[in-house]
Formats: sequence, structure tokens, C-alpha cells
Amino acid sequence: MGARRKITGMDIFITGFLLSLSLCLDIGIVNVAMIDIALKHGARPALWLGLGSCFGDLTYAVLSLLGMSVLLQFAAVQWLTWIVGGGVLLWLAGKMALHAWRDAHAGDVAHAPLPPMRHLFGRGLTLALASPSAILWFAAVGGSLIAQATDGSMLAAADFLTGFFVGGLAWSVFVVLTAAHGGKLLGRRFIQGCHALSAVLYLYFAVIVIVNGARKLL
Repeated sequence: MGARRKITGMDIFITGFLLSLSLCLDIGIVNVAMIDIALKHGARPALWLGLGSCFGDLTYAVLSLLGMSVLLQFAAVQWLTWIVGGGVLLWLAGKMALHAWRDAHAGDVAHAPLPPMRHLFGRGLTLALASPSAILWFAAVGGSLIAQATDGSMLAAADFLTGFFVGGLAWSVFVVLTAAHGGKLLGRRFIQGCHALSAVLYLYFAVIVIVNGARKLL
């Protein structure tokens, strides 16, 4: 029997990075706001809003690490996060796959003149904290994936949170630059591509939750 490969800091960083992408790929209010601002005012102001949203997501990630790691010591919570977390991830994967085949609805939304950059940062932070899809994601998935992504040490937590933040920041840069330079040309295909990628990531993490839970609890 081969020896199990040791989990490294880079493994934890990559897990955080991919988890952040699986959250960001849902076309929610933050992505819509970034695309709207990038199309109408350029990349820089949209990046400030995206940066604020990254700190909002990071706040939820820290809370998940601190709280769920304690609750997951109880068998009942482990069963709950296994069943609910896996189920929600499968549901989200199906939802994103369905959206990928539907016409993404787009339209011009009137908004006020561009506010100062610090206000855009605050708006991104607020939108991330108030996003219904983000709240659902962290409530159902945070306990079953985020709290299990580290070995409980401060170093592992730092590696994970760094990867999580970098993933969100990388996604924000990608969305803003794509919207600013090519969004008008790509149109609906851009949003549909995001839905398809989101479905694949949700399905991937659903398999992880279900398989790991079955090995541990059954």
C-alpha cells in the first residue's frame, strides 16, 4: 500500500484558491455590479469594487474557520454538513448547468454617477456581505469544506486564507478586464461560460464532500 502524500502549504493554498473561484463564479450581485461599472466607467473603478468584495468574502471565510472547526467535532454536525453540504453543492451545480443553457438576460441598468473610489470599495464589501448566494454558499459549504481544509494550525489557516483571497482577487481582475475590453463583443456567451465553469467546480467539490463524508462516517 502506497504512503499517503503529505498535504503541503501549496495544497492548502490551491484549495483556498479553488474554493474562492467556486464562490465567485456564481453570477451574483457582485459580479453584475463589477461588469456594469467596467462597461460604463472602465477597469479601475470596477477593480476597487472587486477588491472590497474580496475582503467581504474573506470575512466570511475567517468566521467559517473559527466557528465551524469547533462545531465539526460533534458527530451530528458532521452528518449534517455532509448531507446538507453535498446536497446544496449538487443543487448549485445543477442550477449553474441549467443557466449555462439558458439565455443570460442582460440589460442596461441606470445608475448614479460614479462615486469616489473609497465608496466603491465599501460598496463591494457591502455587496459581498449581503449577497444571498454568498450567504447560502458559506452557510452550507463553509462548514464542510473550509473548516476541513486545514489541520487547525495558524500556518495552514494563513495558507488557506491567502489562497482564498488571491482567488477572489484574480477573479475580480479577470472579470473587470474581460468586461472592459471584450464584454461588449462576447455578450451572453461570457455569462454562459461563467455558468458552465461554475457548474463544473460545484460538481467537483460536491464529489469531495460526499466521498470524504462517506469515508469518515460510514
